[in-house]
Amino acid sequence: MDDSSVDGGETGLTESAVLRRLAAYLPAAGDDAAVVDGLVVTTDMLHETTDFPEGTTPYTAGWRSVGASLSDVAAMGADPVAAVAAYGAPSFVWEDVTGFVDGAQDVCAAVGGTYAGGDLDNHQEFTVATTAIGRTEDPCLRSGASPGEAVCVTGTLGRSAVALELFDRGETDEANDLFRFEPRTAAGTVLRGVATAMIDSSDGLARSLHQLADASNCGFAVESPLPLDDRIAETFSDEESRLEAGVFFGEDFELVCTVPEAALPSVRTDCPVPITRIGTVTESGVTLDGRALPDRGYTH
Repeated sequence: MDDSSVDGGETGLTESAVLRRLAAYLPAAGDDAAVVDGLVVTTDMLHETTDFPEGTTPYTAGWRSVGASLSDVAAMGADPVAAVAAYGAPSFVWEDVTGFVDGAQDVCAAVGGTYAGGDLDNHQEFTVATTAIGRTEDPCLRSGASPGEAVCVTGTLGRSAVALELFDRGETDEANDLFRFEPRTAAGTVLRGVATAMIDSSDGLARSLHQLADASNCGFAVESPLPLDDRIAETFSDEESRLEAGVFFGEDFELVCTVPEAALPSVRTDCPVPITRIGTVTESGVTLDGRALPDRGYTH
């Protein structure tokens, strides 16, 4: 046994710092999901204090928790198979548990998968750990982008930032609607075999681009206008706040991918959701409108 596991070792590391080190410690890690004999497997943990604003319904919590893991399945270009969840809370309320399960079942059904149950446990705060499984023989990794290719994103950016602002304002009905995103598994299967690199935007567009750049040893030149959600302009009054919501906030669970130029027309035709070209793969650096784009995004 490593002595550091007994004596404590280094402390105070951020989540992103640990993930960078784990990429070297676990060479097979580093993508949105693990790949094992044609299956992709991913797991996530969400907490009340960091992931579920006051006013989030149990149904939305179930949908969003399981949807977050299904989004990782989508980023691998895999067909969704099943999901499970471990539900922890200080006490159990029947209506809360069944509301959560209903949301989990419905998000799975929306993408053609099955919610297969899970576990219950007491915990000091409402906490959910979810696992999703998908199937593909041709997973899309983060490491295949090449200079000259197009960089694209599905859907719109900033939806979750708007939702959080609405939760803060007490407009919980619309906020819950926005929080229940549909995992882009259908788009992921269209992009499978076409996209050269792919990631979901749970950490925000900026951080996702940096993660792809690190994995593919490349850069990105991104240009405005970006496909920002229309509600950003209605919710945030200044350009700085709008940029923060659309580029850095994260939790949108869209797909960010690189696609050869020649494949763009067919991808746009076949993709079940809008897909927007936002820039071009370059040799190095990540820029937005010619200026360096910081590696900053959602942090738990």
